[in-house]
Amino acid sequence: MGWLKALGPGVITGAADDDPSGIATYTITGAQLGTSMLWTSVLTWPLMGAVQMMCARIGMVTGQGLAGSMRAKLPRSMMVLITVGLLTANTVNVGADLAGMADAAEMFTGIHSHWLVVVFAVVIGWATIRFRYQTIARILKWLALALFAYVVTMIHVKPDWHQVLANTFVPAWPASSAQWSTLVAILGTTISPYLFFWQSSLEVEEELGKGRTTVASRIGATAEELHNRRIDVGVGTFFSNFVMFAIIVTAASTLHATGHTRIETSRQAAEALRPLAGSMATTLYTVGLLGVGMLAIPTLTGSAAYACAEVFGWKEGLNKSWREAPWFYGVVVVSTLGGIAMEFVNVPPLTTLFWSAVINGLLAPFVLLGILLVASDRKIMHDQPSSRLSLITVAVTMFIMFGAAFGLMI
Repeated sequence: MGWLKALGPGVITGAADDDPSGIATYTITGAQLGTSMLWTSVLTWPLMGAVQMMCARIGMVTGQGLAGSMRAKLPRSMMVLITVGLLTANTVNVGADLAGMADAAEMFTGIHSHWLVVVFAVVIGWATIRFRYQTIARILKWLALALFAYVVTMIHVKPDWHQVLANTFVPAWPASSAQWSTLVAILGTTISPYLFFWQSSLEVEEELGKGRTTVASRIGATAEELHNRRIDVGVGTFFSNFVMFAIIVTAASTLHATGHTRIETSRQAAEALRPLAGSMATTLYTVGLLGVGMLAIPTLTGSAAYACAEVFGWKEGLNKSWREAPWFYGVVVVSTLGGIAMEFVNVPPLTTLFWSAVINGLLAPFVLLGILLVASDRKIMHDQPSSRLSLITVAVTMFIMFGAAFGLMI
């Protein structure tokens, strides 16, 4: 069981990938298209794993976050543009995630979602600022268990396993604009820019936890450290994609099978499951949504804060207090407040969640290009660049995402 000790940033990042935006995307996919897109859960696992491991390696070897490393390869103006884009996309995602959580919680509590959005935002924001990294990491690892709710739900609805397996291993080329937008959304929510920055920054936090307080002391990684992180990232990304598989199967076996294809809110999705699969499925869906929302929102606000701090030269880190890193935590507060404000914009939460995934799908390939430039540079990587196989895999991922975005536009 020694591999359990290796689990850390990779599992947290993998679980954060299945945020309410991801759950919305997978629910809409299953409700509208049945099991026809299940093959993407197999395709995206190695791609996501390769990207996240490359980001982890950059953090471990360079001793700094992704944005800090990318500054050496990209013009400052481009880094500012990427950072602003990331902050904007993440804030939209935070707002959509808060709305999705509040909408589902309203069904059980009877409290208006406007109030619940504020409560969730204040509690999550306070915890992010108040607790130090090691405490936050432990909390996030436990919250990752909430995702098992979707695996249990999938088993509970008793799907047609013959059809499920056929659509899992036999890809179907997208034949409509709906399928193309769904493909972009799936790629955007599984291979998301905020995860790239979060993964590399968590590696730095892990190093700081070992007393390596300077960049120089964090440079380089041993073969054992890299091996352990591969296990960590592999488990985290597999778990993430298996949950994606479970949600699509659940929605396809219940909502799609009975003609419930127009789902616009988390509450609608949960309520639609009740007569089709029983109150247990409804409860599990909602509990899972709330749990991963609590996990994902600190990831979204934190990744934007890390990127901004590295680009603008601010003090950073969840290991620091507000007084030590006011600008860093200021970004967390601004992103959270922006998310709260979105609750008062009359847009269906699940629709916002889905299209935030599409936006990430369009932004990600440009960030992947910067990652490739850093990971292949022997000087920046201190003679520990990514392997040729990793570079090829991430390059293929980048071209697939560019191609999916192009397919959506035409």
